Amino acid sequence: MTVSTPAGAPVITGIGVAAPTGLGTEAHWSATLAGKPAIGRLTRFDPSGYPVQLAGEVPGFDAATAVRPNRLVSQTDHWTHLAFAAAEEALADAGVDPAGLPEYEMAVVTSSSSGGTEFGQKEMTALYQHDPSWVGAYQSIAWFYAATTGQLSIRHGMRGPCGVLACEQAGGLDAIAQARRLTDRGARLVLTGGTDASLCPYGLTAQLSTGKLSTATDPERAYLPFDAEARGHVPGEGGAILVLESAGAAEARGALPGYGRVLGHAAGFDPPAGSGRPRVLRRVAEQALRSARLAPGDIDVVFADAAGLPADDRDEAEAITAVFGPSAVPVTAPKTLTGRLYGGGAPLDVATALLALRDGVVPPTVGTRRPAPGLQIDLVTGAPRELPLRHALVLARGHGGFTSALVLGR
Repeated sequence: MTVSTPAGAPVITGIGVAAPTGLGTEAHWSATLAGKPAIGRLTRFDPSGYPVQLAGEVPGFDAATAVRPNRLVSQTDHWTHLAFAAAEEALADAGVDPAGLPEYEMAVVTSSSSGGTEFGQKEMTALYQHDPSWVGAYQSIAWFYAATTGQLSIRHGMRGPCGVLACEQAGGLDAIAQARRLTDRGARLVLTGGTDASLCPYGLTAQLSTGKLSTATDPERAYLPFDAEARGHVPGEGGAILVLESAGAAEARGALPGYGRVLGHAAGFDPPAGSGRPRVLRRVAEQALRSARLAPGDIDVVFADAAGLPADDRDEAEAITAVFGPSAVPVTAPKTLTGRLYGGGAPLDVATALLALRDGVVPPTVGTRRPAPGLQIDLVTGAPRELPLRHALVLARGHGGFTSALVLGR
């Protein structure tokens, strides 16, 4: 288990969102508070022959107009296009012009689960249907997990220690924690968070192999975490990019208080099923609180991982109860509006949690109506709940055992 410490907690000064709930931070936040579902039938390809036909897709995104220079559209995958848009918004939101900062004091750390699957499928189809001469040169980089990090680094002249975390749904929290470590080591500014986009036949087939996708056909009843009818999750695309600055750099340019501070983080790895060893979510949450130097009573809201599978939901509910006590802290999972976004899911949860801290309101978990019996958590459903919020805990788990927790402070 790895734990980071709270020394010189950096500040998130900018947020950019490209999500099924909307293009842009305020569009996403408005849709989230309104409980506006963004899950529907897949349109990026015809899903008729697949058991899963629902997904959360980013609405109204046109790479041809959103990505400049235009040549990058054909050189990069859809997930990188989404990150371009989110990063531009985040930097503008933070009021930062990277051209005016030392290039080696800026870095990029993102998360990725699938890489450029849509681009890769297109090129592999050309190979199988024709011959190697039909495969474009950009296949060698556009599919790669680090493609978005590299493209953002080049685009904004950020030449510090860049990286990517490939930890499925948990990777976004780990990426933000790594960005925080870089500010501890002298980085002035780090673009972090992540997007994902694996809504193509190859990408969907890979996700089906986990056995965790919902095959329900009603968009409003397909993804129901902590519900008695929970049956898996819905896939989605998009995510969020954040501007993380050292406290000193943010103060020097008058950017405080920002949206919030990254106070603590911990990560662990679940043992294999059937091993008899306990799962690690409780310990990871406790370690994250310890690294933030906070007690359970200091946390005002928990943004749940919300797997949407009965056993996983029960494990998470029991972990939350063990840390905080029965129904002792509000719990929410606004990702029911978008589906699970893999590498982009946790960054979007962090963005949503920061907006909740800013406005003093907990967004609801839409869709869950009849909580599974025996779950002793205070799940926020129905309508937003206004509360004085100081600290939030964000939980994330990825397929294969990845488990992370991040503590945010207003």
